[in-house]
Parts: sequence; structure tokens; C-alpha cells
Amino acid sequence: MEEVKVIEIKKSVFAENEKDADDLRTELKKRGVYLLNLMSSPGSGKTTTLIRTINLLKDKLRIAVMEADIDSNVDAVKIREATGIPSIQLHTGGMCHLDAEMTRQGLSNLDLEDVDLVILENVGNLVCPAEFDTGSCRNAMILSVPEGDDKPLKYPLMFSVCDVVVVNKTDVMPYFDFDLDKCREYVRMRNPKARVIPICAKTGEGVEVFADWLFREVRNWKNQ
Repeated sequence: MEEVKVIEIKKSVFAENEKDADDLRTELKKRGVYLLNLMSSPGSGKTTTLIRTINLLKDKLRIAVMEADIDSNVDAVKIREATGIPSIQLHTGGMCHLDAEMTRQGLSNLDLEDVDLVILENVGNLVCPAEFDTGSCRNAMILSVPEGDDKPLKYPLMFSVCDVVVVNKTDVMPYFDFDLDKCREYVRMRNPKARVIPICAKTGEGVEVFADWLFREVRNWKNQ
């Protein structure tokens, strides 16, 4: 019987996207624009964290935001009303992630001549967004306390590609079986270089640490 041919489609798709992402990073570097890819599951507090962070940084950096969702413009409107900075909505057409080309299309709708930092709030999902390089300078993610401290064990790729893990909703830690030390240990298992920053976006506690990290990242990127 003739052997069935197996075609590795995913490999070629990822390889093409990686090239597009590298090209996009090079272009952004020439323009002096820093792109942060922010990922998490739905309901982790990405938008609230962004609002707090942007309001701490907007007098130091020129910032724009791209909000990615399957539908609606709720988050883009919320960001613009709460911070006053440019914010656009990206609809993914049902896809649960953004790739480099989709990111490029979003960036083409921003005035990058007047921007130092673009924050991409990726689609809420702990799996798909981690598989696709968006062309960002750094990857960050938010893990909320109610999700549990074992998520680095269950979703290894997401934690392995992130440079910083923001642990949000620390105000409810007493009510959940969440061990911050264990979480740090599990993150180190996946990515020894990743920084863990505990915050409470609702009260603002700890957000300045994340904002300071991001400010230094942008400044160093521009000075390289």
C-alpha cells in the first residue's frame, strides 16, 4: 500500500511568520518604536492594568494601544476614555491570536512618527497567542490570582516566551489557594530569566514596578 504523505503545514506557517516578525522588529527599531505584546487569559485584568500603567507613563512616553479581540470595541474605547491616548481596535475575524502581519496592519493605522511605545493587548487566550511572534520587542503576560499558581505547569509555552509575568489581583490572594512563592518557582521552571511582578490593578499596588520596568525597557531600546 502506498504510504500516506504527511505535510508539515504548521512548521512552514510558523517559519514564515518568524521572518515577518524579525522584519517588523527591524523596521520598528529604525523608527525608534518599542512594541510590547501583552497576553493573558480573559478576565485577568489586562485592560485595567494597562490603564494604570499608561497613566503612570504618559507624561514620560508617547504611547498608543492596539486592542485585539474577536469582536467589539469595548476595550479600545475604555483605554481612550481613561487615558486620553490613541487607541485602536483590531478584530481578528474569529482567530484567537495575532501574528506579525496582522500586527503590521494594525500599526499602519497609527501615527508612528509621534509614538515611542505601542502596547498590543493580544486576544485573551493562554495558548494560541504564545505560538505566534508578533514582532514585539518583549512579551509580557498577566496571570490573575483566581486562575491558580499552577498555570505555568499547564501552559508552559506562554510562560516560556514571556519576559515578565505580572501576577494580578493580589488583593484576593487570602481567598484563593494561591501560593506566590510556588508560582515564582513554576515560572522559573519554564523561564529562568522571566521576572515576576505581583500587582493589584484595582488598587494600583505594585503597578509602578511594572511601569518602571517598561519605561527602562523603552529607554534602553532607544539607546541601543
